Amino acid sequence: MNEAPNRNRPAREVIAGDRRYVWHPFTQHGTEGEPTVIARAKAATLFDADGTEILDLVSSWWTCTHGHAHPKLNAALAKQAAEFEHVMFAGFTHAPAVDLAERLVRLLPGDLSRVFFSDDGSTSVEVALKIAYQYWINRGEPRRTLLLAFDGGYHGDTLGAMSVGRGSQMFKPFRDLMCQVLVLPYPATFEGDDAVEEREAGALSAFQALLAERGQSIAAMIIEPLLQGAGGMRVCRPSFLKRLVETAQAFGVIVIFDEVMTGFGRTGTLFALEQADVVPDLVCLSKGLTAGYMPMAVTVAREAIFEAFLGESFDRALPHGHSFTANPLACAVACASLDLFEEEKTLERIQAINLRHRELLAELQRRSDVTRPRVLGSIVAFDVKDIGAYQSDESRKLKAWYLAHGLNIRPLGSTLYLMPPYCITDEEMSRAYAGLIEGLDSLKR
Repeated sequence: MNEAPNRNRPAREVIAGDRRYVWHPFTQHGTEGEPTVIARAKAATLFDADGTEILDLVSSWWTCTHGHAHPKLNAALAKQAAEFEHVMFAGFTHAPAVDLAERLVRLLPGDLSRVFFSDDGSTSVEVALKIAYQYWINRGEPRRTLLLAFDGGYHGDTLGAMSVGRGSQMFKPFRDLMCQVLVLPYPATFEGDDAVEEREAGALSAFQALLAERGQSIAAMIIEPLLQGAGGMRVCRPSFLKRLVETAQAFGVIVIFDEVMTGFGRTGTLFALEQADVVPDLVCLSKGLTAGYMPMAVTVAREAIFEAFLGESFDRALPHGHSFTANPLACAVACASLDLFEEEKTLERIQAINLRHRELLAELQRRSDVTRPRVLGSIVAFDVKDIGAYQSDESRKLKAWYLAHGLNIRPLGSTLYLMPPYCITDEEMSRAYAGLIEGLDSLKR
């Protein structure tokens, strides 16, 4: 019989095992160096196997909100684990799921009132696309099959999510498998942008022309509200988003907001949709939903969407589900995270982070190698001239430099950004900014 693995293995053994057995996400193993072994984490800091501190300035792929190993979140997880860890969600229900669904519905605007649980951001988008597609079949309008997305958008890496994220240029090998999607221009803006209104007018004009020509064939439109994440932290204005949504809904097009990354405070409000004062038909949430603790996602639908799936036969039901749907552990942590938003005045913390980011803008704008600086909520981003595309030699060198200096900063091609956990301290922010600038200077040497 094989011996049980040693959970306290030396870092060199972990790396050796990783190299032999593990396939990492978004990684070219032919060129990638050794991964960093993380042994523990606390608040805004990761600790490697040697005890070296690494500021988690991208919130572990945008998931960590209140900080790592938060005592109240730990307690919520342990309490639920002591009661029961999971039960199938077809034919059963439980208090953590109902509690979370009720709280999300109270926090979301309008009649966004039906919560469908899934596993991660990609699947929440996949669920939304399937709901939108089947909605029109159930309504007796099967000709509505087209999906609309935006240039630079990214919505995950399942097949449907890839289809509406084709504008990100990340999924070229899979083009022949994708469903039919039309890509619209995205009027990204930045600090000091004098041409934004012209770009917005062009984008709206292109959308209106498409509606006039093919509006009766369009099932749904999906967009990341206010901020495209993986597309390079590209920002659009709330006023544009409002006009876009109102135009789409006037034509009966289902509007899907992908708030997987923007939800739970990232843009300065609990949900980005609040800033545009609109109510989409479907909202996708994940990442910060469980404060980075557990994989879980939800797709929240308006009541009228849900009612279109009611009937006397299964043919009208949504044939979708996941083994770990509404996992009680994840639901319990998500509820505890929502408590922390109130108890720790998290939105006020985010406002303080935003003000610090804006202080950094002046220094960035003086640099000849920096262009298009932008700040939104807890996020500051800018583009670096001559750094190359995603995973270019320059961006990989810069990432390695930051890591060697205790900063988890991962360039998105030519875009650099900070998206720290909300618990980050002023001293840690100062350290992050100093390191960010020093890393840019290192490229010139």
